[in-house]
Amino acid sequence: MRLRTVLATATAGLAAATCLTAAGPATAVSTGTTNSRTSNACSSSVSIDRFSDALDKTTYDGTFVGNFSALALDRDGSLAALEDRSSLFDLNAKTLQPKRVVHLADENGADLDSEGLVVDRDGTRLITSETEPSIRRYSRDGKILDRLPVPSSLLVAPAGRASSNLTFEGLTLLPGGRTLLASMEAPIAGDTSGAVRFQTWTRTKGDHFRLAAQYAYKPDASFLGVPEVQALPDGRLLVLERGFTSGVGNTVRLYLADPRHATDTSGIDHLTGRPGVRLIKKTLLADIADCPSLGATAKQPQPNPLLDNIEGMVITGREKGAYKVLLVSDDNQNAVQTTRFYYLRVRTTPAFRSSEARG
Repeated sequence: MRLRTVLATATAGLAAATCLTAAGPATAVSTGTTNSRTSNACSSSVSIDRFSDALDKTTYDGTFVGNFSALALDRDGSLAALEDRSSLFDLNAKTLQPKRVVHLADENGADLDSEGLVVDRDGTRLITSETEPSIRRYSRDGKILDRLPVPSSLLVAPAGRASSNLTFEGLTLLPGGRTLLASMEAPIAGDTSGAVRFQTWTRTKGDHFRLAAQYAYKPDASFLGVPEVQALPDGRLLVLERGFTSGVGNTVRLYLADPRHATDTSGIDHLTGRPGVRLIKKTLLADIADCPSLGATAKQPQPNPLLDNIEGMVITGREKGAYKVLLVSDDNQNAVQTTRFYYLRVRTTPAFRSSEARG
């Protein structure tokens, strides 16, 4: 989301004078062992193995490597990494080194504000753009193959009730691959309860998608948005909440959310003051500020020097009862921000427990 570029640029002078530490080397860092609560724990549910700044302020084939907004696992085991300025990279999953980059465009050849990414079962890419917003299907070489319908209320004003740069940020396929889910980053006009809409689509013949149910999810605070969602095998979601405060830094929290008994809000114009609307249940897994810094450095004020503008997330596997989760920050191509990858282990057991939230 490019609004954060403005915020980061506005604080660049302050950050240069008051940064926590100098920029560190672009290398992976780890401390302790994977299961060490004392050195690696962010919470009772989440631990961090290591981080990597290896791609920070680098280029590949003439393209800046950064501005990352989403990650996905490709069918060959590599990482697909989407940047919000219309480029899609293939990265080596072990070294993170780029292997390929494809430029994306809309039907008129214009760049996207590309934010959400799913690699579908046939290897094609489903990609959101915040501009309209939109979801298009692309071939591996960047050719447009399809475009999904979007509810009129979720379109950017004046066509709809959404705000520019605050629309489809997260994208994920639910278990079985028949349902696609996109998360709005912020509420639409009229939803003054602070809840954001999660829209779904159902797969039809020929791998097209039609509009389906919609749900409401409420971030913790008004300055927190939803930059990413990832589906777990049981139908629950990992949800990132993220915000930025000038002179303070980023807030990034990871939640476990359950949409399975939430109210379908597709027919509800305004979420405010609607008794009986069941929000998506959620429980906090970790505040990333509580993770050990692992020797990380920050180029601007942060509650924890490990933090940056974390925006992308992908589940890369499971080991010893924990999901392996990879996060990436969007550096906005800004000198005081960092492209950083975070390697987490996330446990979602014991079973999900949360009181039912209502709008």
